[in-house]
Amino acid sequence: MTPEREQRITNVLNHRQPNIVVVMENVHDPHNIMAVARSCDSIGVQSIYVIQDETKDGFNRDRQGSKSSGSANKWLNFVDFSSTKECLTHLKDEGYQLYSTHLSAEAKEIYDVDFTQKIALIFGNEKYGVSKEALSLSDGNFIIPQVGMIKSLNISVACAISLYEAFRQRKAAGLYNNPQLSETDYQQYYNNWTDPNF
Repeated sequence: MTPEREQRITNVLNHRQPNIVVVMENVHDPHNIMAVARSCDSIGVQSIYVIQDETKDGFNRDRQGSKSSGSANKWLNFVDFSSTKECLTHLKDEGYQLYSTHLSAEAKEIYDVDFTQKIALIFGNEKYGVSKEALSLSDGNFIIPQVGMIKSLNISVACAISLYEAFRQRKAAGLYNNPQLSETDYQQYYNNWTDPNF
């Protein structure tokens, strides 16, 4: 490994943000999932929770959507669930605030959401959005303000916009100034990523 490569890995790990995660509920297009992965990696999100109904076929992340991810899938954790309730309950138990993308009277604009807290951002199915079950378990909803005729965005675009608002807030709060990963996680990722066989 070159010193430049090692320095890049160290720099990436120093900016990882373990207390913000993305949840995708029954997103069907693997290219959307992998495009989201690319955005997650770019701002330091390490974990993506993927809920896929157990009655539907999953997909192979090593084969499908690799072009969309730009190999981001190699550097991220994917946590798979077949149940919305199980996934979101797990995140609640871990102390995450759950925010779904959903247009409602109570929804906040993304600029009014505190993205510096321990937070999970939930994005739903391309056609139907987040499920009623996900909404019932969420602590709040948020929207991306729009002034055009079409009132929806592709999930990967919506996720990227949301993540970069999170990046803006977290950078302003100084959360990228010091490593956020635990020493154990930092060392584990470092050992894996510097392994010649990785």
